[in-house]
Amino acid sequence: MYVCILDQAGEVMAHQNLPAEPDAFLKVIAPYREDVAVAVECIFTWYWLADLCQSEGIPFVLGHALYMKAIHGGKAKNDKIDSRKIAGLLRSGMIPQAYVYPVEMRSTRDLLRRRTYLVRRRADLLGHIQNTTASATCRSSATRSSRRRNGPRWPSGLPIRVFGRASRSTSS
Repeated sequence: MYVCILDQAGEVMAHQNLPAEPDAFLKVIAPYREDVAVAVECIFTWYWLADLCQSEGIPFVLGHALYMKAIHGGKAKNDKIDSRKIAGLLRSGMIPQAYVYPVEMRSTRDLLRRRTYLVRRRADLLGHIQNTTASATCRSSATRSSRRRNGPRWPSGLPIRVFGRASRSTSS
């Protein structure tokens, strides 16, 4: 985790790579503790830093990753460069902010995001099955029977190949 601390004039006071641990972070910001504000790009590891800043009384800003990319997107991109750019955006007041979810709501949000992903994935797979069925039978599989609550049914006359052999005959 790269930390970049700027003064009011924009001069770099500290710029170093740290282990992502609370003690290491607090040790680096200790000399600047009274005038420091922490800004982090919204990635999957921001929870612990937000919680630490809240418990220590340090102002915390969560930067919206997509909008920050649009502002400071460049060819060279790594943690060292990003930390300097984020510090500059915070200093100038131009950092696009994201909502910092309270601790008690994060698990619910994460579950809803996972559920949304799974529902969309299920819809994609059902569409794939329907398209495969329609191409194999030369008819649309989007009939009333295929939209039942339990999902689409495999057409009864369609041969299913298992390890190179037909498991159902195509004769009537």
